[in-house]
Amino acid sequence: MMEIELNGAPHALQQGACIADLVASLDLAGKALAIAVNREVVPRQSWAARQLQPRDRVDIVRAIGGG
Repeated sequence: MMEIELNGAPHALQQGACIADLVASLDLAGKALAIAVNREVVPRQSWAARQLQPRDRVDIVRAIGGG
C-alpha cells in the first residue's frame, strides 16, 4: 500500500495504481471529471498510463451541470 493526498486528505492506494484505478475505486468511472496530479492536469486519455507515486497530490473535480 502507498499513501497519496486526495483532495487534501490522506488516501491509501495499492502500490503501482494508475489514475484509472483510483477513479474506479472511487466509483467515479464514466463521470465528468478533471484530475490534476501535483498541480498538473492529466488528460483523460492518459489516466491508464499515469501511475501514481507515494505522496502524489491528486485533485479530482467533478463537473456539475446547471445554470
